[in-house]
Amino acid sequence: MDYLQTIIIAIVEGLTEFLPVSSTGHMIIAQGLLGVESTPFVKAFTVIIQFGAILSVVCLYWRKFFYPETMQTKGYTWWQAIWHFYLRLIVGVLPAVVLGLSFNDFIESNLGNVTLVAVMLIVGGVFMLFCDRLFNKGSEATPLTLRRALVIGFVQCISMIPGVSRSMATIVGGMSQRLTRKAAAEFSFFLAVPTMFGATCLETYKLIAHGEGNILLEGNNLTLLLLGSVVAYVVAIAAIKFFISYVTRYGFKAFGWYRIVAGALILLLMACGVDLAMVD
Repeated sequence: MDYLQTIIIAIVEGLTEFLPVSSTGHMIIAQGLLGVESTPFVKAFTVIIQFGAILSVVCLYWRKFFYPETMQTKGYTWWQAIWHFYLRLIVGVLPAVVLGLSFNDFIESNLGNVTLVAVMLIVGGVFMLFCDRLFNKGSEATPLTLRRALVIGFVQCISMIPGVSRSMATIVGGMSQRLTRKAAAEFSFFLAVPTMFGATCLETYKLIAHGEGNILLEGNNLTLLLLGSVVAYVVAIAAIKFFISYVTRYGFKAFGWYRIVAGALILLLMACGVDLAMVD
């Protein structure tokens, strides 16, 4: 993988990680179109650069992570506010941890399935055309309880199917619990931090456990990882700001149509003989 391919894939990651369009699906397609060889390093790269994207969340919402507003609005002490915030993240990420470890082999075996990605893009897109109508009862007064955080965490697990989108699953999960679109989207961002950090650590551990940890340091691989993470970080900041502003005003219908068109285009290209799978 060269520098140009690294930058393009990182841009795709930063743009799509927090949008309800499936970042994994888009990176798989981008790698296929770019002719990127499927190697242990490339597979690790696509997961590890997500760390750059999650840093953008911490940067944009640093007060939420280090100085929660609930301390001011509800009279909590700093420790109580921190516990209140992080306990919900822990509860929300638990289902992904348990199911992710349990079905890790199934997830990895289907990760590069382009047909599945395309179909799930379309299915998810059709759903998003109607989700605003189905879950339009959100209220700013709705508290994010532990039960609601757990439900959102279970819904997030649907995104283990390539093409579903973690962002879409968690936002819809939040709206189903009567959170507003903005509140659901922001909790989706917060939940991405422990979820994606855990995925990064797991991928790194698997490389080390299989004796392949040295590939991260081979040649210019470490430089590619750093470059990809920085690009994903910068692009993700812009994507988050756009998404929150847009979805609060207009909802999800545009993203639904985008998913349908993208999925249909992928199936059409495959029907025309274009190979979008990563090169083995």
